[in-house]
Amino acid sequence: MEIGKISGLEMGQATRDAFGEALKSLGSDYPNVVTVDGDVGNSTRTEPFAKAFPDRSFNVGIAESNMVSVAGGLASTGKIAVVSSFACFLLNNAFDQIRMSVAFPGLNVKLVGSHSGISIGEDGPSQMGIEDVALACSLPGVAVIVPCDAESTKKATKAMLDVEGPTYLRLGRANAPVIYPDGCDFEIGKSIEIKSGNDVTIISNGLMVGIAMDAAKLLEDAGVNARVIDMHTVTPIDVDAIVKAAKETGRIVVAEEHLAAGGLGAAVSQVVVQEHPVPMEFVNVGAQYAESGDPQGLLDKYGLTPQAIVDAANRAVGR
Repeated sequence: MEIGKISGLEMGQATRDAFGEALKSLGSDYPNVVTVDGDVGNSTRTEPFAKAFPDRSFNVGIAESNMVSVAGGLASTGKIAVVSSFACFLLNNAFDQIRMSVAFPGLNVKLVGSHSGISIGEDGPSQMGIEDVALACSLPGVAVIVPCDAESTKKATKAMLDVEGPTYLRLGRANAPVIYPDGCDFEIGKSIEIKSGNDVTIISNGLMVGIAMDAAKLLEDAGVNARVIDMHTVTPIDVDAIVKAAKETGRIVVAEEHLAAGGLGAAVSQVVVQEHPVPMEFVNVGAQYAESGDPQGLLDKYGLTPQAIVDAANRAVGR
């Protein structure tokens, strides 16, 4: 079933497409922005910026480690270096360079990983970034942002250009439902409560926000009032919103298109355990790699569905 259909959401752009539009539109206002690409600008959507500002765009070929080092060098000269590739190529292939050429010196490099999660579909597991959030979160000083729709992605793109220091922006290939038809107030490190509720809180980000909204509608029909929070920033995480949800709803479900280890669930859990322990449940890819298939079929097979969130919420509530 199409994501967002149960909750009545309209389908919108993929977050990678919104990023490409935003980056190009911001180019004139941010003359220090340059892009560094690994020969996939047509897929990561940096290509429109490159065509508009060819003297500020660099394609280093399929050489992700070198790509990140080049971005670090450009940032050290005062540029805002936006370096993009598929999430798995960027974070997995070039992790050491990100660590030593970006995170360790705290340079103003904007890492953009597209094609994240299993919803890239037929491209298969070799190109599915499902460890990327964990890897990015492990790096001190790197902000990790996972927007859920076109509007929040455009706001996130501007926000990461405005903030000094390294960031990782995680984007998807699949079209995402419109969560914010009237716009949103986006702030790095500050989550957005999309739906109020007192019985259980569903915390999610990326494509899973639309799925969480579908789950909330199913729960509402069953008499369970779920709060839904878009935790678009994993690091620095919104501690206040998590503690508030724990105190007011007493139960939390975390849903993410990522492995169980090291992602949003781990970040939320750390806050809950330290600040206000409550029952928690998790919906994610687990501890496994997926396979090639159509995006919806993969989401269904690996349990990233509204019903999986409903089941998790019911377990947390004790039903």
